[in-house]
Amino acid sequence: MEIAHFDPENPGFELLSRANGVTTWSAREIGQILGYASYESFRKGPITKAQQVLLSLQIDIGEHFRTETITDESGVQKQDIRLSRFACYLAAMNGDPKKVQIAEAQAYFATFADACRRYIEESDDFERIIIRDEISDHEKGLSSTAKNSGVDNYAFFQNAGYRGLYNMNLKKLKTLKGVPKSRSPLDFMGKAELAANLFRITQTEQKIKNQGIRGQTNLEKAAESVGREVRETMRKVSGDLPEDLAPAEDIKKLKTGIKQTGAGLQSVDKKK
Repeated sequence: MEIAHFDPENPGFELLSRANGVTTWSAREIGQILGYASYESFRKGPITKAQQVLLSLQIDIGEHFRTETITDESGVQKQDIRLSRFACYLAAMNGDPKKVQIAEAQAYFATFADACRRYIEESDDFERIIIRDEISDHEKGLSSTAKNSGVDNYAFFQNAGYRGLYNMNLKKLKTLKGVPKSRSPLDFMGKAELAANLFRITQTEQKIKNQGIRGQTNLEKAAESVGREVRETMRKVSGDLPEDLAPAEDIKKLKTGIKQTGAGLQSVDKKK
């Protein structure tokens, strides 16, 4: 008889745990019950994304992902990762939503509502965090490239990119989206809008490097033209314009919520 790993009444998932000071699960076993054909696909997909989320939250990865060497039935040594309950949750939330097992796992973790004061229902929330961090990294690269190419006023250069993508200046965009003056509009963008801005930023840097563009005015024109191209692509592909996309929850609140969820999930094992 097939084991119902995520049946709230009799979860086989719990039987797979190992308690040794800290309750953990084998990534190889979790990958299988979540429907992944190979450990590598699970490790390179959900596990990697889950670790990226922890990095963004400034949580020590080692607390939730511990590498170990195991010996299989054939006597072959292999690498495995011991996952905390929070790590299992993050892996499930960053898994392939088309898999039935993923949906069941996400629903199972929702049963801990009392412990998880802020249950994150959408996997897009995690994608937002990952993409937002990627943008921060690439913004640093673009800033360096632009300044080395002759940008004296980076605010004007940055505004040009937004103007191209949104057909309005940054100040007007923040007013439209209800973004506080001291915050970046990126912190209030959904997954699709963030992805568009990530593409805009990376392609602006690439255009500057490939074409050897120099000087404040020319660089602003380049940033605006790339933004305009991304805008046109969005219009053609999805029919959406970025300024029409609904604002998302403040990403700072989202991160706080995930931290609270992590603390709640870990308290479940402490109580046990």
